[in-house]
Amino acid sequence: MVQVCLNGPRGAADGTAVPLTPESMAQAAAEAVAAGATDIHVHPKSPCGRDTLSPRVVAATLEAIRERVSVPVGVTTGAWAEPDPVARLARVRGWTVLPDHASVNWHEPGAEETAAALIDLGVGVEAGIWSGTDAAARFAVSALGPKVLRVLAEVTDTDAAEASARTLLSELGTAHGRPVLLHGEDAGTWPVLRLAGRLGLATRVGLEDTLLLPDGRRALSNAQLVTEGLVQYGWAQRAS
Repeated sequence: MVQVCLNGPRGAADGTAVPLTPESMAQAAAEAVAAGATDIHVHPKSPCGRDTLSPRVVAATLEAIRERVSVPVGVTTGAWAEPDPVARLARVRGWTVLPDHASVNWHEPGAEETAAALIDLGVGVEAGIWSGTDAAARFAVSALGPKVLRVLAEVTDTDAAEASARTLLSELGTAHGRPVLLHGEDAGTWPVLRLAGRLGLATRVGLEDTLLLPDGRRALSNAQLVTEGLVQYGWAQRAS
């Protein structure tokens, strides 16, 4: 599986290629799926371009994307979108249109409560396990571990990304038997994506994780990143 991460917490300052409205996210999603993406991760945005968990905005974003694609669509529940764990939980419980899955960063306060609420709603949980945090240790003893949809092994180290990725995978161990999606960010994006390909793990790529192609050129779109990501991942060789 190659997931496309359309925008992340990026904003207008990161360039016009980053989709910030439901309509532009839907267009970017359609192009990325046409390029080969099989799953979507998106950050719904307020009118001023900031990440939000607002039920109204989440609904508009999901509806716009689903009009254009039929693959699963997931959203963030990152603490930066709603720092107060109680308010975050209320936002999630107030969603009127549900995503197929939602990422929950296990090192953040209120993570298990948010994950439990999503599971109760029938939403798949992507357990975000960031390198350099205690998330792997917390997840290892979590009763919710076997119930999550998958684990997002998120490598935040950009200088020694591949080594950090291997350490994170070791820390995760069996990951409660759940599928693992391995990805990096910024300068670590491409080394970690290539490692995921060699290990046969799911991965992701998109303007949330990197604005640059492997050769350092500015990416023109999420679709371009997906196309290059499939090459770097070795999809053609794996499919042959």
